[in-house]
Amino acid sequence: MNITFAGNEVTLIGQPVKVGDMAPEFKATENDLSEFNSESLKGKVVIYSVAPSLDTEVCAFQAKRFNKEALELSDDIVIVQITEDLPFAQARFCANEDIENLLMVSDYKEREFGEKYGFLIDEFKLLARGIVVVDKEGKISYVEYVPEVTNEVNFDKALEAVKELI
Repeated sequence: MNITFAGNEVTLIGQPVKVGDMAPEFKATENDLSEFNSESLKGKVVIYSVAPSLDTEVCAFQAKRFNKEALELSDDIVIVQITEDLPFAQARFCANEDIENLLMVSDYKEREFGEKYGFLIDEFKLLARGIVVVDKEGKISYVEYVPEVTNEVNFDKALEAVKELI
C-alpha cells in the first residue's frame, strides 16, 4: 500500500489491519492523562477516526464532522478520535470547537495504536489518516487508509458500514 504525505511517499510502521481481522487491543492516553484501553469498548460498535494532528484544517474538519455525526448514531456506537497530539492540545481543541460527542485519545506516549494498526508514519511519527470500524464482537468491519494523508476520509462510506452493524 502506497501512502503519501503532501505528495511524498512515506513508510508506515506495523502491519495494516484488514476487514475480518480481530481489532488489536491497545492503550493510549485520554485528555485527563488517564489510560485508555480499547478493551473497555467491547460490546459497542467503534469508529476509530485516525488523523495526524488536530492543528491542521483537514484533521480538525474530520473531528468536527464525526462530532456532528455522533449525534445521529445509536448509543451503542462510540467514535474515538485518535491523533499523536498531546492530550493538552486535544483538550484545548475540544473546548474551542465544542467537541463533546467524541472520545478523544492520544497515541503520543507508546504509539500502540499506530504500530498495531499500521498507521504510524515512520518519517514523522504521526498517524496516517483513515478510519477503522470495529463491530460489537471486536472484529474489523471497515478500514480506510487514505492514500494521500492531506486528503479527507470517505465519511459516507464509513457511516454506511456503521449503519450496517446496527
